[in-house]
Amino acid sequence: MSLDVSPQLLAEAERGDIREDEFVETVRTSLPYAYDLIAGLAAELQGGTAEFADNQTPPPTEKERGQLLRALASDAIRGSLERHFGIALAFQNCHRVAAFHPGAQSGATYARFTSPRSQVLNQSPEFRDC
Repeated sequence: MSLDVSPQLLAEAERGDIREDEFVETVRTSLPYAYDLIAGLAAELQGGTAEFADNQTPPPTEKERGQLLRALASDAIRGSLERHFGIALAFQNCHRVAAFHPGAQSGATYARFTSPRSQVLNQSPEFRDC
């Protein structure tokens, strides 16, 4: 299961749309490693002058790796986190996530980061099964 959804949030969803801030809170409590990692990247990006901020440190365990994969593989979760933090996310390997400024998706740096060439250059044997 990706998220620990409260009975009241589930009931709200069954009645219609839910508030995105409630969804983001569910993500924060269900996937704390992924949420905190993305929050940290967003803060780093917004506090600096670089075009992007990225994580190159593998998660400490498979549990945390799973959280990151679930967060970034879900369009709903990923999109909500992007809107919540005011960033655009890009993802490589099993842990290298980057935060970009909104609108960067049309720029050269984002295109390089998400290119097949960059993906190939960021491979190593220890990531083979991640």
